[in-house]
Amino acid sequence: MGVNEYPLASDRLKGCVNDAMGWSDLLSDHFDFPRSSIKVITDTDATKRAVVAALKRLLARARSGDVFVFGNSSHGSQVPDEDGDEKMLDEVLCPYDADDNVLRDDELREVFSAIPAGVRLTAILDNCHSGSGTRAPAGPGTLYRRARYMDPQHAGAPAEWSPRGKSRGGAKYPESQMRELLLAGCRSDESSYDADLEGKFHGAMTFYALRVIEAANYRLTYEDLVRRVKRRLTAAEFDQHPRIEGRDANKGRQIFT
Repeated sequence: MGVNEYPLASDRLKGCVNDAMGWSDLLSDHFDFPRSSIKVITDTDATKRAVVAALKRLLARARSGDVFVFGNSSHGSQVPDEDGDEKMLDEVLCPYDADDNVLRDDELREVFSAIPAGVRLTAILDNCHSGSGTRAPAGPGTLYRRARYMDPQHAGAPAEWSPRGKSRGGAKYPESQMRELLLAGCRSDESSYDADLEGKFHGAMTFYALRVIEAANYRLTYEDLVRRVKRRLTAAEFDQHPRIEGRDANKGRQIFT
C-alpha cells in the first residue's frame, strides 16, 4: 500500500507510491515473487476495506512453506486505545479514508494471528508511529523532508484530543508471540520521513533499505539490514531509528526467504 493523495491537501505526501513500486520491483526482480502474485494498492484505491480484504485473501490461500510480504508507506498516527491492551494510545496506519477508517495495530495483529504454521510473513511499515506531531517541510532552498505523521483529528481521533503527554505503556503482546516479522521505519515514539533523495521522492527508510539490499547483492539477514540502514539514516541526518520486531529466530533469517 502506498498513499500520497489524501483527501486533505495538507496531508498529502510525495514518496509513498514510489516506495510501493520499489518494493514490488525488488521482490519480483530479485526474490522470485511472480509479478502476477504482487498486488500494489495506491492512493484512492488504498482504503482500509480494500487493504484488509487483500491481506485476508492472501492469508486464506497460505500454505506451510509460503513466504509473503505486506508493505505499507503512508501516514501513521496515534489515537486513543479502545480495548485496554495498551495505555492510552494505539498506533495506526492511515489508508486513503483514514478520517473514518484508520487501521489500528490491534486490527493488524488480529489479521496476522491467522498466519498458518510454517508460513513466513514480513510486514514493512514505513510510516510514523509518533506522538510528537508533524514537523514542517523543509524551507525554501533545502531538500524536501516531511514527517509521515497525520494529525490525530484527521485520523478520526476526538476533537481537541492530543497524544502529547500521554503514555503509550507496555503492550500485552511480546515479540515472542509474533507470527509475523515487522520491519518498522522508526520507533513507536518517532517519525518516519518522506524525502527528496537523489532527485526522487521516497520514504527515507525504504530508500536506504533498497540500496543496502542491492549493495549486499540481495543476500543479508533482517538484523544486518536494519543495522546498515540505521547507519545510513544517521549519516544523512534523519532522526529515525528503524526496528526489526518478531521472534529472535526470524530476525536472523535471510530477507524474504
